[in-house]
Amino acid sequence: MNDSAKDFLFDLLDTPSPTGFETPGQRVWADYVRSFADDVQADSYGTAWATLNGSAGDDAPCLMFDAHVDEIGFMVRHITDDGFIYVNRIGGSDRAIARGLRVRILGDDGPVTGVVGNTAIHIRDTSNEKTPEVHELFVDVGAKDKDGVQEKGIRIGQPMVFDVGPTELSDTRITSRAIDNRLGGFIIAQALERLAEDRPAWQVVAANSVQEEIGGHGAQMITHRLRPDLALAFDVTHATDSPGIDSKKEGEIKMGEGPTVTHGTANHPQVVERLMQVADENDIPLQHETSARRTGTDTDSIFKTRSGVPSALLSVPLRYMHSTVEIIDTEDVEQCIQLYVAFTRSLTPDDHFGVEL
Repeated sequence: MNDSAKDFLFDLLDTPSPTGFETPGQRVWADYVRSFADDVQADSYGTAWATLNGSAGDDAPCLMFDAHVDEIGFMVRHITDDGFIYVNRIGGSDRAIARGLRVRILGDDGPVTGVVGNTAIHIRDTSNEKTPEVHELFVDVGAKDKDGVQEKGIRIGQPMVFDVGPTELSDTRITSRAIDNRLGGFIIAQALERLAEDRPAWQVVAANSVQEEIGGHGAQMITHRLRPDLALAFDVTHATDSPGIDSKKEGEIKMGEGPTVTHGTANHPQVVERLMQVADENDIPLQHETSARRTGTDTDSIFKTRSGVPSALLSVPLRYMHSTVEIIDTEDVEQCIQLYVAFTRSLTPDDHFGVEL
């Protein structure tokens, strides 16, 4: 990963964009892709997409890349008279890790730093200690009372995220909050940029969707709007190579051994087969995982839109999902970008992914 790409990724990771409040992250993404895309637009709920016209002309089939821009977080639910803020969750935020961490509240007058209160171990009863419920978490912004909180531009309904940015752990490993799935916006942007240098036959539309963390709503809306002929979705997946994970239950997915392709449910067998073929022809390592009922990603919303969109899910292994210390390996990221590009270049105007009886 060169310095320019890393700067873009780190900017994406550091920009708070919780579900329902994704515009800041979308602006970072849109500013980047405008330099090479033929068109950049956004819909009424904030999903952004960038279009690259295909070399086959106006009648070229359309391939949609999908990722999601939103991250988990919390929201201001109640402000007490003595200046403490109680919260509600946005998406699947892990309440077990919240106490003692800094948060960034997106206030009316700009970001406000706060901390999730953590009573000292010396003076709390630890005999029956358990994970706090969400309604037990409170945020301290240093205000003396309710008026002091409001003077900071904080009101009910404002979102917040953990105030943890990206850090390099080694030459190839990065940790941050929001890698799930700000990484996806990075990958589809990088793939689109490389494809712009030598246009593929198909039209390519890269969609950075909103509201995946609460049900894939943005992906459903944009798929309905764009009517793609084919879709490649991206999301992170659980790396199962850290302590305490049973591979017999969760599968064997290792960081540093390439992206994964998912088999089953929303994933069209012919699209998966083409991905495997392209990976083999281009010496791109590929790991495999299964989906028994649903993928839990935007793919579930995309494939069943209108009369059905042949779709597949590619992922990068991620440790410690939905935490402040998510970790990825940039070699997996690069190989995933290469697979996106090689797959797209393999498509001809006559390609059709369907079932013949």
